[in-house]
Amino acid sequence: MTTSTPLQLGLVGAGRMGSNIARRIIRDGHSSVVFDLNTAALDELVTDGAVAATSLANLVEQLATPRAIWLMLPAALTQSTLDALVPLLSPDDVVIDGGNSFYQDDIIRARQLATSGIHYVDCGTSGGVWGLERGYSLMIGGEAEIVARLEPLFVSLSPGDDGTRPTPGRESPDSSARSGYLHCGPNGAGHFVKMVHNGVEYGMMAALAEGFNIMRHANVGLRPAGADAETSPLRNPEFFAYDFNLADIAESWRHGSVVSSWLLDLTATALANSPDLAEFSGYVSDSGEGRWTVEAAINESVPVPVISAALWQRYESRREGEFAAQMLSAMRAAFGGHVEKPGR
Repeated sequence: MTTSTPLQLGLVGAGRMGSNIARRIIRDGHSSVVFDLNTAALDELVTDGAVAATSLANLVEQLATPRAIWLMLPAALTQSTLDALVPLLSPDDVVIDGGNSFYQDDIIRARQLATSGIHYVDCGTSGGVWGLERGYSLMIGGEAEIVARLEPLFVSLSPGDDGTRPTPGRESPDSSARSGYLHCGPNGAGHFVKMVHNGVEYGMMAALAEGFNIMRHANVGLRPAGADAETSPLRNPEFFAYDFNLADIAESWRHGSVVSSWLLDLTATALANSPDLAEFSGYVSDSGEGRWTVEAAINESVPVPVISAALWQRYESRREGEFAAQMLSAMRAAFGGHVEKPGR
């Protein structure tokens, strides 16, 4: 990474991704003023070359105009932070929302800020805790001239030439897409694309998890079989007598398989470190993008059976379906006198 146009970036939010965004641009010659309520996180960033701000007002004071301020916050905190920040800004300043905000909120916020002459850019950011070293995939929405003004930052944050070969036959070989960042369209476009990206991610993760779970239970024929009215018998138990080494399977799939991917790499690492994944409870959160993707698909009349099923699976992991299961047990007991078997 190198840049010939160093910029100054204000950053609000020094969490796992925000702090690494600051570090990555500083490494590439830019400067960053950072504000976060977690002073310990700020102290760490100061040692890496950032300037700490004691408040939003202090952050704004330390930035040259026109300012560029990146918000890297949970979606639930973005609006309240904007409400406090915008009165401190000047015309032609830019606010960049790099979190996972709902794209429709971006459209509304951009219109509101425009009345004060302030620009708004939504920047879907993918890369997680690995972004510092690998770079971030950036999906950007906003005015073309403002995105161009900020481009040196996007160049520094994106992976750039990471060794991935260009897609054969592409008509726009000079597109920034080859570097991992893309101006997707007007306000909201960046977060719309990131929303769908995360919906796809849900489906890919669910498919890998389900496949490995099938292999984990492929030894069911070796277990003592139940013989009662509440147990469906296993036909041909000899067909399910495998004790697979899941870590080895994940590793083998990484080499030459059509399902090889970064998600599979991470899966292989997790299984190598902990074959039974005993330290994980299986409570899977969703930060909103999956459900927003399904909602968009409904409004567009587009079928998304895989993504929607992956979203329901996350709800189930949090035992949100427990009452429905209790209802099933109650109905079976009522019509057939079925007695619940003890759970595992």
